[in-house]
Amino acid sequence: MRSLQDRLVANPRYAASDDELMHFYEQMLLIRRFEEKAGQLYGLGLIGGFCHLYIGQEAVAIGLQSALNPDLDSVITGYRDHGHMLAYGIDPNIIMAELTGREAGISRGKGGSMHMFSTEHKFYGGHGIVGAQVALGGGLALAHQYRGDGGLCLAYFGDGAANQGQVYETFNMASLWKLPIVFVVENNQYAMGTAVSRSSAETDFYRRGTAFRIPGMDVNGMDVLEVRQAAEIAFDYVRAGNGPVLMECQTYRYRGHSMSDPAKYRTREEVQEQREHNDPIERARAQLIERGQNEDALKAIDKDIRSRVAQAADFAETSPEPEPSELHSDVLVEEY
Repeated sequence: MRSLQDRLVANPRYAASDDELMHFYEQMLLIRRFEEKAGQLYGLGLIGGFCHLYIGQEAVAIGLQSALNPDLDSVITGYRDHGHMLAYGIDPNIIMAELTGREAGISRGKGGSMHMFSTEHKFYGGHGIVGAQVALGGGLALAHQYRGDGGLCLAYFGDGAANQGQVYETFNMASLWKLPIVFVVENNQYAMGTAVSRSSAETDFYRRGTAFRIPGMDVNGMDVLEVRQAAEIAFDYVRAGNGPVLMECQTYRYRGHSMSDPAKYRTREEVQEQREHNDPIERARAQLIERGQNEDALKAIDKDIRSRVAQAADFAETSPEPEPSELHSDVLVEEY
């Protein structure tokens, strides 16, 4: 029986229709323009606390979440979470309102950039504690198994979180109990300001499940069609009751770790190399043009998305802040 990695190597790209590829392109472009605007609003002091942008990593969230069953599956991630929420197709207005701490936000202005949450969409955060979401994702997967609902949990974490002990405790339990979970390492090459090679003895993160008999997959996270193909393979394996999969998506963030990070630990040339030769949106754009898509039409799409993001920013800026009486609401669940 071929391994999951062998299956991906044999057929590395999802056979998207023209309409699907266009949809992926539009979604990635929306994340890019949204995050650029969020960076501007942060600079203006309209977003408080921390703000971690997803610029450069768009293909990971779009490729994976486009393959989910939204009625069954759950998602959990760390604090770089805006892109994952947009990948669900959630209204940019309410995400931007959350970033700016407004009542209209998806967490009513209390989650901000790092702690977004939506039970309606089965999106369970947005977590500020590094690696904590992996253990919580194991709990979500256990709930799917317990209920027998056919759903799986998609648990994202970064190359920095990959060195946390609770990640391996969760690997062990997930494998032992054959939990329906896909662990996804978004390897953007730097844990805050520390390069992977300086912090990790094993830099091939997809191999780290071997001791727990969890199959691994090494995926080009800058190619949305490869990510989607990997998702198809991994999700089918998990839904068949075989237990977890560990997927590493090789990606890259163009901005600093957060908006307060000047990113002096890497050269401009390194970032420019990624932008010019490995950008996920430009790759999808080139594929669309190869299929006969008109360049003027693609420019018009970008213009429309920029307008949509500007509208979301205006909505957020003009929305009211939560009332002081809301300070203690939604903090705990009272059982009677």
